[in-house]
Amino acid sequence: MTKDDLYTKISAILNEEFEIEASKITPQALLMDDLDLDSIDFVDMLSKIREFIPGKIDPEPFKSVRTIQDIVDTLYPYTQAQ
Repeated sequence: MTKDDLYTKISAILNEEFEIEASKITPQALLMDDLDLDSIDFVDMLSKIREFIPGKIDPEPFKSVRTIQDIVDTLYPYTQAQ
């Protein structure tokens, strides 16, 4: 899976599950400020993402995630570990 593929899947989750307008979903979009996601929303989003990421995801790196691109960059190594 490429970073573009991962971004597309995350964008779809945000649009479909959280009803965020597609125009607001950009790599630089801030999760809290631009997309109004709180910590519970973020956990819910990660639950959806786990459906297509193999293996266990370490939650520690997500403490510094602020944008959609941060999510992509943090998750990308997990998509390569097969």
